[in-house]
Amino acid sequence: MNILKPFLLPDERELIDSIEQNGSERKKGEERLFTRYAYFIKEAIHKYSLSEEEAFDVYSDAILSAIEKISNGSFQRRSSLKTWVYQIFHNKYVDFIRKKSTNRSSIHRTLSISDPMFEVADTSKTIIQELMDKTDWKLLREKLNQIGDNCRQMLLLWADGYSDKEIALAMEYKTSDVVKTSRLRCLEKLKQLYRSS
Repeated sequence: MNILKPFLLPDERELIDSIEQNGSERKKGEERLFTRYAYFIKEAIHKYSLSEEEAFDVYSDAILSAIEKISNGSFQRRSSLKTWVYQIFHNKYVDFIRKKSTNRSSIHRTLSISDPMFEVADTSKTIIQELMDKTDWKLLREKLNQIGDNCRQMLLLWADGYSDKEIALAMEYKTSDVVKTSRLRCLEKLKQLYRSS
């Protein structure tokens, strides 16, 4: 039985192969994938009426998902790379809209008057808040030490107010877009560490 695989262009095969590698070859492949379909961002701005930042975030999420699926072997090559990445991008857009509408409805929720923070005196609130902040910082430092040097350095620079362009220069990344994608990946790692603890 002869099962035909869909036609992939040679450069698509090469791109997929490089993402399946390790080290600098993989990083180059990820950068090429990111820039290859970056025009989806402009399409999303016009077609879906997203802001540039929203469209960029949706696109970055889609590319990160595509990279993960390629590297773990779940891209089955049933369609062209472009069609497959666009489908992921569209699904991420739908997820974004759902989250946005859910967040809008949660704005109207009110706090219960019996909320414990309302029952605590003002001076106690600040002490409690300071203790919570110290605990949060200790936990955050632990998690940052677990995600690796590059991610930790990038997130600390970003937290200090450095722009993606400045971080790209400081950490020797090619573009600020690569920094933003890497930062989103690092933040996702950090979220997963928080969820697992």
